[in-house]
Amino acid sequence: MPGATPAAQQGPEHVTEPVEYDAILLAGFGGPEGQDDVIPFLRNVTSGRGIPDERLEEVAHHYRHFGGVSPINQQNRDLKAALEAELAGRGVDLPVIWGNRNWDPYLNDALREAADAGATRLIAIATSAYSSYSSCRQYREDFADALADTGLGDTVQIDKVGQFFDHPGFVTPFVEGVRDGLAKLLADDPELSRDQVEVLFATHSIPSTDAAKSGPAERGFGEGGAYAAQHFAVAEVVMREAGASDVPWQLVYQSRSGPPSMPWLEPDINDAIAELPAAGRRAIVIVPLGFVSDHMEVLWDLDNEALETAEEHSLAAVRVPTPGTHPAYVAGLVDLVLERVQGTPAAERPRVTELGPWYDVCRPGCCENVRLGFRPALAGIAP
Repeated sequence: MPGATPAAQQGPEHVTEPVEYDAILLAGFGGPEGQDDVIPFLRNVTSGRGIPDERLEEVAHHYRHFGGVSPINQQNRDLKAALEAELAGRGVDLPVIWGNRNWDPYLNDALREAADAGATRLIAIATSAYSSYSSCRQYREDFADALADTGLGDTVQIDKVGQFFDHPGFVTPFVEGVRDGLAKLLADDPELSRDQVEVLFATHSIPSTDAAKSGPAERGFGEGGAYAAQHFAVAEVVMREAGASDVPWQLVYQSRSGPPSMPWLEPDINDAIAELPAAGRRAIVIVPLGFVSDHMEVLWDLDNEALETAEEHSLAAVRVPTPGTHPAYVAGLVDLVLERVQGTPAAERPRVTELGPWYDVCRPGCCENVRLGFRPALAGIAP
């Protein structure tokens, strides 16, 4: 495996050899920070697809509604500061360097910053918890591209923490959110019964073909691949730990794009909401289970569109928080780094589902992009 530290170069599922890293690479999606940035940013996101600016402008109005500023960059600044404080509090001397896929500061800039500081052995955290092309492999491809672009492939090594969908630090904020959201709805309406509330676990929809390819094929996850299986597994844990096993729930999807002829994961959250009154539901708890922070897909697709749909169907609704900079989440991300620093055996890594701990080194063929095929990627075994 090129570009990996010696401990990971042979591709073990879980690295149990301690590694002395020089820095943490916080890898984000990126977002515009002004009206003039919106279309250039969307061009970056859709690069290679030949989408004209006229169609991009149809999506741009989400950002323009908020002054052309995506909240995601400030959230990553806040997360970077929170990680630095958590590391300092534990006496861990690891700087955090932040770089984005689609906007300034770019990953190329982050790698140059690391190299200029003498940091050549990096452990990356991608701000996405689940397995799919866009949420894992594409980040790994971007790491490979950044090493090639900067000419640092012979000097900088990048490992990556595994997908952390079922780490307690990521799950705890959602448990608290469901518990608090359900309590609020019941307190606001004393005549509301628990079986009249539906918990909707929302995540980003992806093409069905990509979903089927998520995770290693030999795990046999079925039609929705690892992506759907991971969400279902975490949702079950959240409901149980929140003391809400008697409350109806379902996994729903949002933010689909692409031509109508291309199948994407369903049901769409708005379609699901529209059907709930006929099933006797009077209220909903929306849980942004697929998201680590309140970025545009949460603020627009959930806080705007989904809540409007709930109101149209006379459903009381509450949307619970994303992990953001929740102390448990921040501490959990540091724990993930320290698992690699210390070479913690898989059996000693806390996870809340039977699917994890997920792989430190992605397996061959994992999370293929069906449309584009395989490109060079770090932190995984080549297909």
